Amino acid sequence: MAEKLRLDKWLWHARFFKTRSLAAARVVAGDVRVNGERVHKRSQMVGAADVLTFAQGDHIRVIQIDAIGQRRGPAPEAQALYTDLSPPVARTKDKVPENPAYEGKGRPTKRNRRIMDLSKARSLE
Repeated sequence: MAEKLRLDKWLWHARFFKTRSLAAARVVAGDVRVNGERVHKRSQMVGAADVLTFAQGDHIRVIQIDAIGQRRGPAPEAQALYTDLSPPVARTKDKVPENPAYEGKGRPTKRNRRIMDLSKARSLE
């Protein structure tokens, strides 16, 4: 019989989620697919050669399980448990600077800072 492990525990071992309860919550919500099938049970058993698909951050991860971990070890040990099949994500600078007028020009004056804070508070209303 092939070695298998609970889905939530494997996701935690492979360091995709910080805690096991976060991994379990994502599985119960139906956000994880095993071999293309949506899974709602955190106790779903997974083993080598299974393919997991789930969202992490702003992109979709497609992971093939290569091994079952015995413990939640350091990152290099966790990365040996899987092969990442997802396409590479281009790291772009989509973030707009908070205050482009002061980008690279040092700190704003006290008056300018008050104006920025006031305009930020108005935009949140």
